[in-house]
Amino acid sequence: MTAQPNTFRRKALASVAAAALVAAGAVGGGLVQPSTPAIAQALSKNPIDAPEHPPGSFANVVDKVKPGVVAVKVKLEEGASDDDDGPGGQQNVPPQLREFFKRFGQGGPGQQGTPGMPPQRKGQRGGQGSGFIISADGYVVTNNHVVDKAKSVQVTLDDARTLDAKVVGKDPKTDLALLKITEGGNYPYVSLGKTAPRVGDWVVAIGNPFGLGGTVTAGIVSARGRDIGAGPYDDFLQIDAPINKGNSGGPTFNVGGEVVGVNTAIASPSGGSVGLAFAIPAETVQAVVDQLRADGKVARGYLGVQVQPVTKDIADSLGLDKAKGALIGQAESGTPAAKAGLKTGDVIESVNGTPINDARELSRRIAGLKPGGTVEIAYLRNGKSATAKVELGTLPNDTKVAANDNARQGPAKDSQPRLGLSLAPASDVGAGEEGVAVMDVDPEGPAAAKGIEQGDIILDVAGSAVSRPSEIAERIRSAEAAGRKAVLMRVKNSKGQTRFVAVALTSKAG
Repeated sequence: MTAQPNTFRRKALASVAAAALVAAGAVGGGLVQPSTPAIAQALSKNPIDAPEHPPGSFANVVDKVKPGVVAVKVKLEEGASDDDDGPGGQQNVPPQLREFFKRFGQGGPGQQGTPGMPPQRKGQRGGQGSGFIISADGYVVTNNHVVDKAKSVQVTLDDARTLDAKVVGKDPKTDLALLKITEGGNYPYVSLGKTAPRVGDWVVAIGNPFGLGGTVTAGIVSARGRDIGAGPYDDFLQIDAPINKGNSGGPTFNVGGEVVGVNTAIASPSGGSVGLAFAIPAETVQAVVDQLRADGKVARGYLGVQVQPVTKDIADSLGLDKAKGALIGQAESGTPAAKAGLKTGDVIESVNGTPINDARELSRRIAGLKPGGTVEIAYLRNGKSATAKVELGTLPNDTKVAANDNARQGPAKDSQPRLGLSLAPASDVGAGEEGVAVMDVDPEGPAAAKGIEQGDIILDVAGSAVSRPSEIAERIRSAEAAGRKAVLMRVKNSKGQTRFVAVALTSKAG
C-alpha cells in the first residue's frame, strides 16, 4: 500500500520532467535545444553558470583545524552574578532584545541539573566556553563574556590535556579576549582569514556546546554587517551553522580552514539553536588581538562628535540627493573634530577617501584607526563639499553626560500646530539661556512621531539658532518656501544629549 503513493510521485515527476523537455525542445545528442530564437538569444545574453557543488565531506577541514580548537573553563570570582546567561549575558543586551539575543558562553541557571554536569554554588559558579589557539606559543582567542570576572581559567586541548591559562587582555566593546597558556610548548594553531566570506559561503563551527568539546557543525554565511544591539561596533556575520551555549568564543572556519569569525551570540526565543547565530568577523578579531597582545588593552581613535544616520527625512530637509553619510549632532568643544573645524550639522561623507554610508560605519572606521594618526574627513556643510585634516585622539574609556534638570512648566506658551508642539523660550522657564523649550506635545502630531518629548529644548531649526517660538515659525515658513518636505531641528533632551530630528511639514492649521 505504501509503495503506490511513492510510485505515483515518481511517475508524476517523470511526467513533469518530460513536459519540461518538450517545452524546451527536442532532445538530441544529449543536448536540449531551445525551441525558439528568442530563448536562445536570452540564454546567450544571460548565461547561467553551474553552481559550485558543496564539499562531499568537511572531514578534511575538520582534521586540519580541530587540534587548534580548545574548550575554556572558568571559575568565577567570589560573588560574581549568575543572572541570565552568565557574565556578559542578557543584562548587557537592550531590553527589547533580551528575549531573542542571548549570550551563550557561561553556564547559567538553566544549565544546573543538566545530566553529567555537577551543580554549581553561588560565588563559586564556573562556566564553559570555547576558544582557539592562534600561535605556537599558546595564545588563545575567546569571548570577553566567557572570561569576564574569572578567578581562574583553564583550557582543554583536543588531545584531552587540561592546562592553566591567564587573561592577557579583554575588550568588552567587541566582546573579545586574549588568553595565554602558561605552560610552555609547541601548540597546534589556526590562522585568521585574510578575506571576508561571501553570503552563501560554506562554514564550519567547532566548539564546546554544553560541555561537549570537539563538536562540529556546518552551514552557510546567511548575512553580513548585522547590528544586533550588543555593542557600539556591531558588524556581525550571521551564520546558520547550529550554535548553542558553550560555543561562545569558538571559531567558524571557511572550507580552506581559515577562521572567518568568532561565535558570540544567538537569536533564539528558547535559548537553543534556531539557525540564527552571530560571529565577530576575522578582520575585527585581528585588529583587536594585535593590540591586546602588544598592550593588554585596545586604544581607539577618537573624533569627539555625536553622530546619527542621515534618514530620508533628514536628507530631504538638507536638500541631499541620497540618505547617506553621518550627521554631526554635536561636536564637543576641544575635541579633535572641533579643533579641525568640524561643526554641528556637517554631514561626513568619507574618511581617507572611503565612503561612509551611515553613523555606525563612521564609528567603526574611526575606532579602527590608531590614536595620534591624521585622517582626511570629507563633509558637506550647507550643501557645499569640504575636507578637513583631523588628528585623532584616544577614545575615553567612559564618557558620561551630565543630566540637565530642565523645568517642565512655565508661563504662557506659543503653539506650533504644524509641528504639534507648545513652546516657550527656554530662558523664561528656567531651562537655560539658549533654545526654545517644549512645554507640551500633541501625541498625534509629526513632532511626537519623531520622538520629541516634553522638556526637550529646540536649539536650532534649519541650521539657525532659535530662542523664541516665533523664530521657529519663521524657519518653517522659509523651509516651505524652499520646497522642503521636512524641517531639520537640533534638539537637546533632559540629559543634555543633542540630536537632529527631521520633522515632516504638514498643511497649515486654520
